[in-house]
Amino acid sequence: MSVADLIQNNGRTAFSFEILPPLKGTSIDKVYDTIDSLLEYDPKYINITTHRSEYVYKELGNGLYQRNRLRRRPGTVAVAAAIHNKYGVCVVPHMLCSGFTPEESEYMLLDLQFLGITDLLVLRGDKARHQQVFTPEPGGYSHATELAEQVNNFNNGIFVDGSEMTVTNTPFSYGVACYPEKHEESPNPESDLYWLKRKQDIGAQYAVTQLFYDNQKYFAFVEKARQAGITIPIIPGIKPLRRKAHISLLPKTFKVDLPEDLVREAMKCETDEDVNRVGIEWCICQCRELMAHGVPSLHFYTASAVDSVREVAAAVY
Repeated sequence: MSVADLIQNNGRTAFSFEILPPLKGTSIDKVYDTIDSLLEYDPKYINITTHRSEYVYKELGNGLYQRNRLRRRPGTVAVAAAIHNKYGVCVVPHMLCSGFTPEESEYMLLDLQFLGITDLLVLRGDKARHQQVFTPEPGGYSHATELAEQVNNFNNGIFVDGSEMTVTNTPFSYGVACYPEKHEESPNPESDLYWLKRKQDIGAQYAVTQLFYDNQKYFAFVEKARQAGITIPIIPGIKPLRRKAHISLLPKTFKVDLPEDLVREAMKCETDEDVNRVGIEWCICQCRELMAHGVPSLHFYTASAVDSVREVAAAVY
């Protein structure tokens, strides 16, 4: 079953989470440890992030540097396959416009099809660190809707060069991203809703939100989305606050507001361990309220927060 089927047929708020592929040259064991620690909460699906290449500079001596392209976290397809084979759980690799050509995306679709993995999260992705504004690869896509159209064409047996497949297999289903507090590049919230509706009309079966800490902003966003004709499930993206530095880093990095009550309690803390406890307690209350409102699923971002996510899941599931 697709992710949309899994969450709609679950009967209660589903549990899912996102992981990162291991850093280049490191073991997959840490990924397995994360999954093992959360498996008892019956994840309906696990997302695996995809990471573009970045420019790095290697010192050559005599004041000279060599610029190289490096992917610090390769292996999304392989990690997805390994998790699928080891645990039998639905896996959802991310597909990006950022850093990838249409041909490279097509190779990814082919590899996933051979592996029997047919769920995706289709994203534009962030701009590269060296870019002032988002710039696609030569011949690449500027918007997630364009990548979604490629997936649709692939499902219909058409390659990016226009040629036809001789054999088609199980079509891909996909979700997309959305932003209760507005994407940082969007001119206004109405524009965000327009593009989410466009993604739905193209074929997205669900949307996952950027992380947020104020449930009222999620509820208001969902209400406006429904008024705009958006009917697909809108899944809350959740991550517990962990360190005092996050009070300033999270709004800067993810363009989200932190509720005053959360900030006040975190600022009282003397250690990051105390902040972590506040973050867990806040997240538990946040999740319970979301579940009471019947959200289809809670999707947890686990990067550097596995232990916190486990405590939250133990309290609400």
